[in-house]
Amino acid sequence: MKKLSSILAVGGLFVMSTNTVNAMATAATMLQDAPAEAEAGFTQVLKEMFIQGGAGFMGIVLLCLILGLAVAIERIIYLNMATTNTAKLRQQVEDALASGGVEAAKEVCRNTKGPVASIYYQGLDRAGESIESAEKAVVAYGGVQMGQLEKNVSWLSLFIAVAPMLGFMGTVIGMIQAFQKISAVGNLSASLIAGDIQVALLTTVFGLITAIILQIFYNYIIAKIDSIVNDMEDSSIVLIDMLVDHKK
Repeated sequence: MKKLSSILAVGGLFVMSTNTVNAMATAATMLQDAPAEAEAGFTQVLKEMFIQGGAGFMGIVLLCLILGLAVAIERIIYLNMATTNTAKLRQQVEDALASGGVEAAKEVCRNTKGPVASIYYQGLDRAGESIESAEKAVVAYGGVQMGQLEKNVSWLSLFIAVAPMLGFMGTVIGMIQAFQKISAVGNLSASLIAGDIQVALLTTVFGLITAIILQIFYNYIIAKIDSIVNDMEDSSIVLIDMLVDHKK
């Protein structure tokens, strides 16, 4: 059910973005009597600006955006599936431990998805040895689960850093070409270098847009991971307390 809701949520985001683009294109089409600059749709203007920026750097920036969005969507789906009603799970484990013992509590954890349930299961599985063994198992497996939650997030931060840097590099190269034209002609003319400067600045604009979009997703993912990790830590403490009471 969580997987279905996550997929529907992501699909909804794509539908909303598509509808927004279509709305912008429709609004632009309605302004047919306006000047020529307003006649082109939003997507057409975006496409023309992308082509003007040059296929080299703009293509790499676009690739960063596509890969970054793919990583972000995959992480959002995974984290939504890993989210558990921790309070409900704690109560179920506590009731099962009191009524049916460790095996009943382990069965509850088997039937529940998410890192918190997995940590509970590892701790309960070592409960027959000692409280110290259960605590070590919980800490060790908690580290494994944190690694799973943070998987591929470093790639997202890499794309956020690389996209504007590529844009700035394109701008610098464009400015160099503009000054080379000036030195070759021998006189300063705004019309001579205006086109090159415009193309150079477009790469920076698209690089910054890519970084901003991915940064929003990155902050959401980090906040989601922190929330799950806090639940894991709190649940680990509660589990050890439950095992101590059960031993008594």
